[in-house]
Amino acid sequence: MRIREWPAAERPREKLLARGAGALSDAELLAIFLGSGLRGMDAVATSRRLLSQHGPLRALLDLPPEALARLPGLGPARACKLAAALELGHRHLSAELERGETLCDPGAAGRYFTQRLRGRPHEVFAVLFLDTRHRALAFEELFHGTLDSAEVHPREVVRRALAHNAAAVIVGHNHPSGNPEPSAADRAVTARLKQALALVDLRLLDHFIVADGPPLSLAARGWL
Repeated sequence: MRIREWPAAERPREKLLARGAGALSDAELLAIFLGSGLRGMDAVATSRRLLSQHGPLRALLDLPPEALARLPGLGPARACKLAAALELGHRHLSAELERGETLCDPGAAGRYFTQRLRGRPHEVFAVLFLDTRHRALAFEELFHGTLDSAEVHPREVVRRALAHNAAAVIVGHNHPSGNPEPSAADRAVTARLKQALALVDLRLLDHFIVADGPPLSLAARGWL
């Protein structure tokens, strides 16, 4: 049975219009993007196959466009459209921090670090520089590490903060292992950064760890 022959309440497009995109499964969302499936399969069945063989969804979407293009059901044209759609989503999330508004919601910074750092194969340590009203000035990836570590130099963070005339910073790094729990080294680096920044009257507002699930905030843990 083709999707258009399904009961209206079960069709992905109709369900989205009636209940919102959040009501759809990963396969249904992907099916709307695909529009049609492989020969002998509808779009939902094709999406389920893609997720079963190359998922879950995050793993599938983390693939580079050239890898997506080789998957049955996608191909070069759909792979490019999917990569473009993901980038649009990333830029939408970034807009909250880039349009000059005061950062009132700490979770917004965590989401920003997540979309910038999740899926990286090695550790990346990044810094978000803020002005006196906690508006974003710049975002920089300062240190890149191996599979499980990145050497962080507090003096370089201070130097870049002064260059941006920042009043505060939020830092973050990813854990490619998927485990968000901070290591002893993570906590030690946080303490050293806070101390170094305080010497020049700069505040360290938070340190996010990006892994599987929501980002972990060291400030929320009481470690800042």
